[in-house]
Amino acid sequence: MTRDEAWNLLCEYTQSENLRRHALAVEACMRYYARLFGEDEELWGVVGLLHDFDYERYPSLEEHPFRGMEILRERGAPEVIIRAVGAHANHTGIPRESLLERAIFACDEISGFVIAVALVKGRTLSAVTPESVRKRMKEKGFARGVNRDDLLQGAEELGIPFDEHVAHVVRALQGIADQLGLNP
Repeated sequence: MTRDEAWNLLCEYTQSENLRRHALAVEACMRYYARLFGEDEELWGVVGLLHDFDYERYPSLEEHPFRGMEILRERGAPEVIIRAVGAHANHTGIPRESLLERAIFACDEISGFVIAVALVKGRTLSAVTPESVRKRMKEKGFARGVNRDDLLQGAEELGIPFDEHVAHVVRALQGIADQLGLNP
């Protein structure tokens, strides 16, 4: 599946600009990590774009990302993409066995959290530090929907110290800051 095909599928199922921006953010992080690990940047980027493509239509735990996996299968997507989309969510019970599967889990929530921190720091990604992320993680009312344990677990599963993971995510997002409505 090409990036264009993935983008078209995302747009077919996702009308929300915020959800599309989230997909772009996760794609940027996945591409960054693919380069870092010497992996297939296109494949990793497609997984980043598609991990939540079904969420707007099927937001319940019973349906997301299961419906998305079915749709991908019907459209002939490679199993590696389908499995990674499923493995990005803990509630699916799909064990994260590959580096790709661990990376999508690690990039999903942290990308949104880093963006939320940037929004309170003058919309500037360069103002986001591991320390500022850790400080905000302690505030239960900040980005309330983000599971803090998942943020830490993602870095752990990648085998990267959390602070280093945050720095990688900031650098990845700086590359698409304009698309996210942020300053680098």
